[in-house]
Amino acid sequence: MAERAHSLPVSVEDYLRGELGSEVRHEYIDGRIRAMVGASSAHNLIAGNLFAALHAHLRGSPCRVFMADMKLHVRTQTGERFYYPDLQVCCDPTDGATYYRQRPMVVAEVLSPHTEREDRSSKFYAYRHLDSLQAYLLVAQDLPRVEVYRRASNWDLELYGEGQRFNLESLDFTLSLEQLYEGVEPQGGL
Repeated sequence: MAERAHSLPVSVEDYLRGELGSEVRHEYIDGRIRAMVGASSAHNLIAGNLFAALHAHLRGSPCRVFMADMKLHVRTQTGERFYYPDLQVCCDPTDGATYYRQRPMVVAEVLSPHTEREDRSSKFYAYRHLDSLQAYLLVAQDLPRVEVYRRASNWDLELYGEGQRFNLESLDFTLSLEQLYEGVEPQGGL
């Protein structure tokens, strides 16, 4: 009877070294690596609109906004993880590793059919281990919908839809969904 091969865990050091030379981004989950999928035009526009609004709002402050190419390092009860969130806001001047951050104040994920389950479950679980995190946003790309989860409300859901504005109190930031979805066309096929 043939035995199935088991892959050995990858060390954090080997993962980080491998990402430097890789043409494909990978997330690291407790010793295992997983390739990232590409994003749709709607996904890209929504993330870009949020980045632009936050970047302009935070200009002159100690906070910095990072998009999808900056890793987020999370330590959980089961191990270490490196994710590529769609957007993260970091305000701690001592959080300055070259290729990742560890203490974001806000993390946002734009949902897609390939990532939604993970964004809602294991990533949300991991992100809540970050003492610095004040808000987690899940942004739909197929309709105007933003879910905001805040530490201050014990991670209860706040839901925002068409014609509404959401806020990030920790950053004194408010944005309308109209601005967030500016330029986003109804989704078509491949």
